Amino acid sequence: MTRVLLTIGRAISYGLAALLCTAPRASAQRVETGFLDRTVVHGALAYPYQVFVPAGYASDKAWPVILFLHGAGERGADGLLQTTVGLGSAIRRNPTRFPALIVMPQLPKDSQWVGAPAEAALEALRRTVAEFRVDSNRIYLTGMSMGGHGSWYLAFRHPELFAAVAPICGWVTERPELPGSVPVVPQDSGPPLSALARRLRRMPIWIVHGEMDQVVPVAASREAAAALRAAGGNVRYSELLGLDHDAWDAAYASRAFVTWLFAQHRRH
Repeated sequence: MTRVLLTIGRAISYGLAALLCTAPRASAQRVETGFLDRTVVHGALAYPYQVFVPAGYASDKAWPVILFLHGAGERGADGLLQTTVGLGSAIRRNPTRFPALIVMPQLPKDSQWVGAPAEAALEALRRTVAEFRVDSNRIYLTGMSMGGHGSWYLAFRHPELFAAVAPICGWVTERPELPGSVPVVPQDSGPPLSALARRLRRMPIWIVHGEMDQVVPVAASREAAAALRAAGGNVRYSELLGLDHDAWDAAYASRAFVTWLFAQHRRH
């Protein structure tokens, strides 16, 4: 099962990677900026997403891209809620700190960033790559809470796409206390944290979690960080003292975090 999943994942990834490398340059004409409404159809469902285009965007240079996955509270079909918490809030407070194209898909209600919704998020990324001029070596993945879990899920299946991953308040292994929790690593891959660490040990990863998290236990991130360190991974771990589940506000407001993220480049 794992081999099939990863074979399918590689086929999808190679298609996206080819698009990243061969995407035509956008014309030099002025484009609309700010939060732009978009929709992608995957299977029989339409998934709304938004793309943040910085005010200084111009097609005479390649721009980094961030794929942002929101948490459980922003699920829906309005195409807006996912921009009001986490990275979207940080952008609105200080847009000049984010000189990048930012893709913000939205999950349907009662779903998670796994399976079809996760592939729809990749399709939104693919559409953004085709629409704008991007730096294919500086595509980043981050998410908060359920989106932190989704970041692990997508990174495990498509590690060659991303220059860096930043899961915030997420989890890797199935957690009985979280209804509908889905494991990131397929069951036939062996111990999940060891399998994750082997697959992602060369990828720059910054894990953030609030010390006092009452929703997703901080042990979820401690365990992932420890597994990556044991495998010789390129991992940073920040446990924010005194913070509960909303540690994403401090993370995305951190100048050090943003500086680190934009400094990462995809390895070939």
